[in-house]
Amino acid sequence: TTSFTEAFSRSLLEEASRDPRIVAITAAMAKGTGLAAFQHRYPDRFFDVGIAEQHAVTFAGGLAAGGMRPVVAIYSTFMQRAVDQLVHDAALQKLPVVFALDRSGAVPDDGETHQGLFDIALFRPVPGVSILAPASAREMSLMLSWALGRDEPVIIRYPKAACPTEQSAFDLPLETGKGVFTQRDGADILIVCTGGIYAEVHEAANMLARSSFPVDTYNLRFIKPLDEDFLVSCASGYR
Repeated sequence: TTSFTEAFSRSLLEEASRDPRIVAITAAMAKGTGLAAFQHRYPDRFFDVGIAEQHAVTFAGGLAAGGMRPVVAIYSTFMQRAVDQLVHDAALQKLPVVFALDRSGAVPDDGETHQGLFDIALFRPVPGVSILAPASAREMSLMLSWALGRDEPVIIRYPKAACPTEQSAFDLPLETGKGVFTQRDGADILIVCTGGIYAEVHEAANMLARSSFPVDTYNLRFIKPLDEDFLVSCASGYR
């Protein structure tokens, strides 16, 4: 079983093998964020700034301004320390920094201070920042590739969890602001989810189906930007 952290690690190594501008930054969490393999393979392109998330973000902005493609991997809960830096030193400068927010959402067994509950509320209002949520290892790869091709900051948020079994929908190309149906059988009910809770939604859909309440499921993919017209069109046929 592959975790989202492992999927991020593998996807980043693949991207870095093709683009020498990609560098990785962590704040004393190389192993926890999955960057240990990157550190081993590309020691000259890896930076551990210690327990200083604010510096990690501003440093990444400086590298991006100098032509690099920095990827900053930080636990969601610890990004709370660097809100100001993300706003002023990445978003307002329109710099291409990718933020990989590990342990987003509820985090089993990690204690109260490690719950990644606030990143959507904190960062969705920030102008010029995209927020994506992969539902599988394949979507992680697609989203990291998309993020590294942007000329603005991108946040990818994902849980401390195992990736679910791949589905054909997860392999569909990314369309900015649009999601994908992961189950579509013409039911009356539609469940819309972000990637991090797809596994629970899939389980709930199966439970409902066994109780004679079939449902369709839709994975948003993008938390921001959100193609509202497309979402409304997808949901309009449901009761």
